[in-house]
Amino acid sequence: MPRVNLCKCLEYKFSVLFKHGLPYSSVCTVGFTCVVNVSTRSANSKLRGQTEALYLLTRCNNTRFEFIFTNLVSGSPRLFTTVISVFRAYESSKLYRDLKLRGALILNKQLRLLPLEQVYDKINGVWNLSSDQKSVKIRDSKFGLALVLETSHQSGGYVLGFRIDPAERLQEAAKEIQSLQKVYSASPIFGVEFETEEKAYFADGDKSSDREPVYSEELGLAVEKLKDGFTIQGLWEVVPSQ
Repeated sequence: MPRVNLCKCLEYKFSVLFKHGLPYSSVCTVGFTCVVNVSTRSANSKLRGQTEALYLLTRCNNTRFEFIFTNLVSGSPRLFTTVISVFRAYESSKLYRDLKLRGALILNKQLRLLPLEQVYDKINGVWNLSSDQKSVKIRDSKFGLALVLETSHQSGGYVLGFRIDPAERLQEAAKEIQSLQKVYSASPIFGVEFETEEKAYFADGDKSSDREPVYSEELGLAVEKLKDGFTIQGLWEVVPSQ
């Protein structure tokens, strides 16, 4: 039985960004989807001797890469533990973003719900017409009108078909699911609970409102637009270069 997530949150990018001192060109962005394993081990560095290092084993286009990072501040593992904690949260919440096929989702004839999930309706008279082939709509098939759910390319690009009897119930179910999809997409559940609190923004003391995001060619990411006179390179430097 497939678990269908009616959210487009797969479009969001989850990644970890690393920077190695100078020159600025040595910036590395690794998407969490490419990460196979994250661990810390003891490493022998020419600059720091025996020290703790962060190992990232990744895979992209059937090619494996291994990245090894050491901390600029020796004896401070907080950066490494943060990366590992965020990656584990990403891995443990994949069911909120991915399509799960042939999984053990039923227990005692009841759907096993994820935290924060809710059951809005139970529909009888449903036939699964799914084929191996991102939207929710009604389409004609060899079984007559069917409810069709198209998943995003990131989740496999599946087309899931369901016949619902009677036909009037099909229209109601389609409208209900489409409405839920719009509401859910506006405020998606990523499977990670967190709390926010206000803090002083010391980097921009006179900031009154958020600035629009712009694409940064240096980072390869969207960032908040910088104030006039500021550059990405300058923000990396603790002591500005003369």
